[in-house]
Amino acid sequence: MSLLIPGETCWRTDTADRCAFLIDTEAYFTALYEAFQKARRSILILGWAFDPRTRLFPDGYDAPDDPDEVGHVLLRLARERPELDIRLLIWKSALPIAATQEFFPHKARKWFEGSRVKFRLDDQVPMGACHHQKVVVIDDRLAFCGGGDIGVDRWDTPGHLDVDLRRIMPDQECHAPRHEVMIMVDGAAARALGEHFRFRWRIGPTEEPLAPPPDAGGDPWPDHVPPHLTGVKVGIARTAPPWRGGPATHELRRLTLAAIAEARETIYLENQYFTSPVITEALARRLAEPEGPDVVLVTTGFSPSWFDKLAMDNARGAMVWRLRAADVFDRFRALYPSTAAGSTIIVHSKTSIFDDRLARVGSANLNNRSFGFDTEIELAVEAQDEAQRVILAAMRDRLVGHFLGYTGDAVAKARAEHGGSLVRAIDALNREGRLREIHPARPRGFAEFVSAYHLGDPSCPEDSWRPWRRRARLFEEAKALAGASGATP
Repeated sequence: MSLLIPGETCWRTDTADRCAFLIDTEAYFTALYEAFQKARRSILILGWAFDPRTRLFPDGYDAPDDPDEVGHVLLRLARERPELDIRLLIWKSALPIAATQEFFPHKARKWFEGSRVKFRLDDQVPMGACHHQKVVVIDDRLAFCGGGDIGVDRWDTPGHLDVDLRRIMPDQECHAPRHEVMIMVDGAAARALGEHFRFRWRIGPTEEPLAPPPDAGGDPWPDHVPPHLTGVKVGIARTAPPWRGGPATHELRRLTLAAIAEARETIYLENQYFTSPVITEALARRLAEPEGPDVVLVTTGFSPSWFDKLAMDNARGAMVWRLRAADVFDRFRALYPSTAAGSTIIVHSKTSIFDDRLARVGSANLNNRSFGFDTEIELAVEAQDEAQRVILAAMRDRLVGHFLGYTGDAVAKARAEHGGSLVRAIDALNREGRLREIHPARPRGFAEFVSAYHLGDPSCPEDSWRPWRRRARLFEEAKALAGASGATP
C-alpha cells in the first residue's frame, strides 16, 4: 500500500522520467549552472534566501563581480536570450534575519534593477512565519528541490575538508563545512513544481497571473549527472499555514507520521532541527516495540547562531532524552558529524529514508514550525520494485558512509554483517569517532523556559504569540501518541 496519498500525505503524485540525488552543494551548483545554460524559455527560483554574489564555481579567491556569481550568470542570460523569462520569488526576511545575511536578499532587488530579471520579495505569510521552500524549475522540464539555498555560505564537497579555501565568502573569510542534499527530477514531476511556483507568484501582493512557458523542446538535464532512478513515482508534499482565507496544509506532517508508523527496519533522518514533540513520540512508540526499526538521527552538534542555540538546541535536548528513555532495545542513535580533525559539520540537509521504500528530500525541518507555521515543500520518492529499493538503500548507505569516511558499499557490508542493523553498522565503522553522540545539557533558568514552551518554534498561527497554548496543544498531541503505546510523554 502506497504511503503517498494525494490530498492526505501529499499534494499530488507524478512520474519523473529521471531522478538524481545531489549530495552536497558542489554537485547542486554545478548541475544548476549547466541547467541554466540549457534553459530556453524560463528559469524560476523559489527560496528562503538568495545572494546574487554566490559563486557557483568557487576557486579559493573571491573578487567583486566574478563571472561565476549567480547574479551575473542570470543577468548575462537575460541579456543574451530575450525570450528567456527569469523570475525569483524569495522570502522577505525579517530584519534580524536579514542582518545576518548582510541584508541580502533585500539588496538583491537593486542588483537586478533595470534588467529583464524579475525579482520579488514575498511576505505573504502570517507574522513571524517564513517562506522556507527551495525550488528551481527550468522550462517546466527540469526541477531541483531540497534544503539548499543559493547563498555565499553554502558551498562544500562530500569530503567536508577541515580547510577548503573554496568555501570562501565575499568578506574573504571561509565558512564552516556544510552538508546539503538536493533532488533533481524531470518529466511530469518537474511540471508540477513549475505549477507550484506559478501559484506562489499569483497569490503575491500584485496577484499577477503567470502562464506556463511555451514548449521549446530541448533537454535541460545536466549531461554530467547520470540519473539514479528512472520512471519513478514522486509525491509532492507541502506545509502551508492558513492565510487570508486559504486553508492550512499539513501534508508533510501526515507523511512523516505515516512513514514512521510503517517503517520496518530503518528510519534514517538527516535534519538541521529536531524539536517536534509529536514526531518524537511517534519515534518513541516505535523504539518501544521489541521488533521495531532502528532510528538514526544525524544533525548539527551545536547551532551556529545564539538564537538557534537557545530556541532549538535546548528543545532538541529534551527530545533526545525522551528517545533515549524509550530506547530499551538499543536501536537509537542521535549523532553529529565532524571532520577528520574534529571540526563540526553543519548539517543543513532535510533528508529522510525509511527502509528501502521511501526517500524524502525537501525544505522541512523536524520542528513545530515546519509542520504548520512556515511554508515548506519536499519530494518523496517511493520505490516500486526491487531495483528501485536497492538504489534507495544504496543512497542511504552512501550518506552514512560519507560522514564516516567510508564508501556506501562498506556501510552495506557492515549492515549485512550485523543482521541488517544500521545502528550496529555505524557502531562498527565509527572507529575514528567521526559521528559523535549528542549529549545535551539540561537547560536551566530562562533556557529551560524557552525549551518547555518552544519559544521561537510555533506550531501554527493561532499559537505563534501564545506559548502557553502551544505547550498545551503539543502536549495533548504527544500524549495521544504515547497513550496508544502505553508510554508516558
